[in-house]
Parts: sequence; C-alpha cells; structure tokens
Amino acid sequence: MGTGSSGTPPPPVPKVKGLNCPSCGAALTVRAFEQSVTVVCGSCHSILDAKDPNLQILQKFEATQTDPPLIPLGTRGKVRGDLYEVIGFERRTIVVEGIHYSWHEYLLFNPYKGFRYLTEYNGHWNDVKTIRVLPEIGVQATGRPLVRYLGDTYRHFQTAEARTTYVLGEFPWQVRFGEAAVVKDYICPPHILSSETTENETTWSLGEYLTGKQVWENFKLPGSPPQAVGVYENQPSPMGGRLQRVWLLCLALLAALLVMAIFGAVLSSHEEVFSQDYVFSQRAPGEHSFVTDAFDLKGHPSNAEISIQTNLRNNWAYFNFALINLDTGQAYDFGREVSYYFGSDSDGPWTEGNPSDEVTVPQIPDGHYYLRVEPEMDSNAPPVAYHLRVRRGVLSGSIFGIAALLLILPAVFFTFRSTSFETQRWQESDYAK
Repeated sequence: MGTGSSGTPPPPVPKVKGLNCPSCGAALTVRAFEQSVTVVCGSCHSILDAKDPNLQILQKFEATQTDPPLIPLGTRGKVRGDLYEVIGFERRTIVVEGIHYSWHEYLLFNPYKGFRYLTEYNGHWNDVKTIRVLPEIGVQATGRPLVRYLGDTYRHFQTAEARTTYVLGEFPWQVRFGEAAVVKDYICPPHILSSETTENETTWSLGEYLTGKQVWENFKLPGSPPQAVGVYENQPSPMGGRLQRVWLLCLALLAALLVMAIFGAVLSSHEEVFSQDYVFSQRAPGEHSFVTDAFDLKGHPSNAEISIQTNLRNNWAYFNFALINLDTGQAYDFGREVSYYFGSDSDGPWTEGNPSDEVTVPQIPDGHYYLRVEPEMDSNAPPVAYHLRVRRGVLSGSIFGIAALLLILPAVFFTFRSTSFETQRWQESDYAK
C-alpha cells in the first residue's frame, strides 16, 4: 500500500458489514459499524443493539404506516464538498391542536467527518450539524426568547414535543420508537438553531436551508424533488438583501430627483406676462366671451401657466380658454371648472372644491399671444370676480411628484412582498396572530 507525501499511511477505509436480524433473519447492512449503537430491521421493525455481537433486540414497533425515505439508505452525495452516505432515517412528529405534523431526518455519515443530518418538511430541506459550543440565551425587548451564536441573533420560533414515529437504518445512539423530546427552534434565516431536551440531556444543532433542487443535485437523485409547500421557518426571503439595496437605490434616485427639482426651480423664470381682474355675471346681456390684451412669451419653447382665482361661494363656474398666437393664429384650447362649497352638519364644518385653479400648457413657442375667454355659470348665480394670470417658464411640481411616485413604487412592491413572506412564515410559529 502506498503512503502519502509525509510518509504517513492513509487511514483505513471502513468496511460495510453484513448481518442478519435475530428476529426475522432478514439481511442487515451496517455502514458505520464501529460507531453505530442501534440498527433497525426494515423487515420486522426490530431495533437492535449494534454493540452486541448477538444483536440483542432492544425494541420492536408496529409500523402502521411505512414511510419510505426520499433518499434511499446507502445513497452517497456531497455536502459542503465532502462525500456522505445516508445510513439512517427517522420520522419525527408533533401534535398541534390535534393535528399531526411530521418531518423526516436523514442521518449522514462520513468516516473522517462524522455525522450530520438532512431534514425535510413539505419539500423544504436543511443541512444540520450538532454544535459543541452552547449558544447564549437571552430575551427580546418584546419578552420573547432569543439566542445568540457566532455573532448572530436567533429569534424563538416555536416549542413542541416531538416523538419518533418511524425509524430505519442505523444510528450512533440508542434510538427508540415513541421517544419524546422537547424541541425549541430559533431562526435567523437561512439558519436555524434547535435544542432537543430529553430526560438525560439537551443537544443543540445548527441548520442551514437547502432547496430540493440542491439536494437532488448533490445526491444525483433521479426525477424531481417534491415541490416545496408554503413558507418554512428558516426559508430565506426571496427578497434576501435585495430589499435594502432597492431602498438605497430608491433613496439615491430620489435625492438626484430633488437636486434636479432644485436646479430646475433655479433656472425656471416664472415670469409673469399677464395679470388682469374681471367680473362675470351670467345674467348680463350680450356676448360673454372676450379676448385679453396681447402679451409676449419670450425665449425658447417652454410652458405657460394660466391661473384663475375667484371669489366663488357655494357655486361653480366654467372657463373655456384658448391661448392664441397673434401672428400665426395657432390656438391651444383647454377648459377649467372651478367650484367651491362649504357648510356644516352633524359632523362639523366641511368644504368641497377650491375657488382657484391653474393649468399648464407645455412647450409654447415664443411669440405674441392673447387669451380668448368664455366663462359660464348657473343662470341664477350671483356675479363672480376673478383674476387671470399668465406666467412663462413655470416649474411643474406635479412632474417631479409623478417621477418620485414611480421611483417609490418598486420599493413599495418589494417591501409588500417581503412583509407578506414574513407574515406567512410567522403564521406557522408560536406567535401566529
């Protein structure tokens, strides 16, 4: 046999040992022979003492419901780059409000790395390893328990009594059908810390979430993994760290938008080119439409804001406008309705509408212009006094408001998805509302 570069011979390769069940004679395979404490006969469901040369029967159980493992015993696959073999399988069950919930645990063995587990519930998987350093136990501000481990804080998710309801294969402890343990889960997705307490000891383990696809690829399993159902306790949010990045990007873009708005406000002329007071009465004889004096819109094409300020009280008025180029005859037609009502009732004072309004006409070329105005009111309405004003190069705040809203919407959408995901997660906990 060859030696390594240091001259030290490699460790011996463990051998698989074949045995027979003393109860039914079925063939048994022990893969971690020296480290196995119990082995379960898959034919008669006898739990045998693997340390006894005669394989003493420790317990027999009636398997009213067999539970074939999704990963067959003896299957080999890689976990974190190391090759492991599936040597044991058990079903653990808790009862909550009379409903039985079960998950599966696969015991993995590597002769040089030791034991670790794969757990599966409703298509959700975890890679689990027993830890030797005890976590620091604390309490949240809300009074709920938490633990701290390796710099991370894990929040308490649930506590339940779990019973072993099916076993198969071999185990490095004396496994028992029906054995109960109090299980406490603490989560810091994608990780989970769990403690299992029996009469004799408390064991802590650390798990990391895996997808079924990862497990199938690692163990080269045929077909497709079971579809994951619902949200699991330590399943990472699909948003992950993206939610924070989305909000940071959103805030950066909003800051840039604010700078643009300030820059635009500084550069905007807000030049007042026309201002005049008028009085209108629907009951006055003659033609109600009229044209204003001419005014100049100077500079490069820009917007023009036409504002109306009235003294309306519990009434309405409608104004048909046309902004007309005196030289070319090009007209920009638009209309605005102004209404204002107020009063009081059993709920107190109320108001509706606004006695003032404005409209912005975009991209008006320079030139000589006038307004054609055609006001309308109820025939019985009292006269209304109003003021018309035209300004050139007005910065429209609504444009920046719409832009800000469009920037915020994706962040709000991602936040909603993240919140919804977390709500579903905690609905399965001891703190479900």
